[in-house]
Amino acid sequence: MVGEMAADVMTGGVIAHAVEPRAGGHVAAGEFEHGLCLNCGTALIDAHCHRCGQAGHVHRTAGAFFHDILHGVFHFEGKAWRTLPMLVLHPGALTRRYVAGERARFVSPIALFLFSVFLLFAILAQLPMFHLGDSALLKPGAGLSEVQGRVTAEQQATREELVGLRSALDTIKRTPGSNPATVAHMERQIVEAQDKLSGLQTAQRVLPRETTHVGDKSDWFGAMVEHAKENPKLLLYKLKSSGYKYSWALIPLSLPFLWLLFPFSRRFGFYDHAVFATYSLTFMSLLTIVTALLITAGASSSVVIVALAAAMVHIYKQLKGAYSLSRGGALVRTLVLATFICWAIVPLFLTGLLYLGLAD
Repeated sequence: MVGEMAADVMTGGVIAHAVEPRAGGHVAAGEFEHGLCLNCGTALIDAHCHRCGQAGHVHRTAGAFFHDILHGVFHFEGKAWRTLPMLVLHPGALTRRYVAGERARFVSPIALFLFSVFLLFAILAQLPMFHLGDSALLKPGAGLSEVQGRVTAEQQATREELVGLRSALDTIKRTPGSNPATVAHMERQIVEAQDKLSGLQTAQRVLPRETTHVGDKSDWFGAMVEHAKENPKLLLYKLKSSGYKYSWALIPLSLPFLWLLFPFSRRFGFYDHAVFATYSLTFMSLLTIVTALLITAGASSSVVIVALAAAMVHIYKQLKGAYSLSRGGALVRTLVLATFICWAIVPLFLTGLLYLGLAD
């Protein structure tokens, strides 16, 4: 488990290192003893080629190769130690400065995002709270069938309650001098029971059937649930794998909703929104890691509330600084964006992951 986590973290670092411009080791002046760039043939005038950016001195030793790997994982050429504090404390300034052109100073949003996502999945996969392979929902004869049984039993009880209420109401109405308030109260109880029965019937219709043939194309969702019940751990492995592969999809999913915060604005384009979303998702990944570790270490459940508050404050500060908003404008957009995240962006992403996990 620990070895797998370390491998995941190193993989994330290497990928982030690969997409980060000029993320190689430092080359001191004077080390480019040859006169031409070995990549493009341009005459060298400094430690790096001014045309393609490759270092003038290239190593060919195994030790230097592994140094590059460790450098990519832990250093990002020192940019991470400038970027991470700003990401946490001044996210708006970081976003604005990167969009404005200060690229060499900070780790690029996508490089930092890739590393944080790999780190997130690598750590969460080892925590006991995320080991759901024995989930009762996916066990044959439990979970789903139990819910169906409860719905059926509740329907029967509600029908019996309706019969009793109607009989009692008829008796009261036939009684001379019956109290109108009592009659109205009984009628309200009947209406409530009818609404409850209607809701239970709707729930029973949308729940997948307990026994579903995999070949039945008319109930594809039920068929996928049956397939998942046969091997729930495989399903969870697929969900984790899909999370790795498609975590980047959160970025394009966020862009239309960020655009809606500034409709028809000529000041901000989709590039601005993409940088904002990528840095914001990076912070949320790191915040999730810290929260999960605190809960595992025995912290109270109130740490979740603190984390949610920190997420809202971070969104507010990033919006205010990145888009140069007033306090009121940033606050309103923070609330709107939080609504988009809860009711559109995250549900769409999770639905896609669930479909991918159940489809195969």
